Amino acid sequence: MSLLKLENLSYVYDSAKVKVLDQISYEFDAGKIYAVIGKSGAGKTTLLSLLSGLASPSEGKILFREKDISSLDKYKYRSQYVGVVFQSFNLLQNLTAVENVVLSMDIAGLKIKNKKEFAMELLEKVGLSADESKRRVLKLSGGQQQRVAIARALSYNPDVILADEPTGNLDGETQQEIMEIFRELAVEGKCIILVTHSPIVAKAADVVYELHDLSKNRTKKKEAQSKVQAVI
Repeated sequence: MSLLKLENLSYVYDSAKVKVLDQISYEFDAGKIYAVIGKSGAGKTTLLSLLSGLASPSEGKILFREKDISSLDKYKYRSQYVGVVFQSFNLLQNLTAVENVVLSMDIAGLKIKNKKEFAMELLEKVGLSADESKRRVLKLSGGQQQRVAIARALSYNPDVILADEPTGNLDGETQQEIMEIFRELAVEGKCIILVTHSPIVAKAADVVYELHDLSKNRTKKKEAQSKVQAVI
């Protein structure tokens, strides 16, 4: 059984009446890494917003464990089942790495006896030392900040990790290190969905899922619709 399923999913920007996603149907399974690719304007970030429940489809459904997410409590869905990693990290710069992770657990309302200890374990899992975990985020490198963002997303043990250009600001070696973290998470059974322009990320994924820019080919529906490009 698929973890996430798209059923005839479409999205239209109301302000411009522009359709960016058109009748997409696809299934995402646990234990796999999906790289979502496509040119700017193809709807990659929009798709992540829809999957995370931050936006609602104009048509169609998104099912999580066979339940339409429109019928679920959106706060519970985002704070328990889906973890989001942003390209810009979205960390509180004046807090330490461990404080950022603990804050995420507080917001999610997790009942954990020693949140700081658990946060330190998560940060170690993603490759940060105890010393680095105690530093303020603004004193960390971009790669280290991305590790903090991943640890924060893992703090409530979500089934799905959504990441928007998670390696976009990182060098090639650090990209590979971050992808290794995602690989380990997939082995643990999590569904990883990454929006990317990086060939390194696409090559490391199990499935590459391509979105086409509808504005380039509105009269050719077959060519415009999303499709699976390759299984690596």
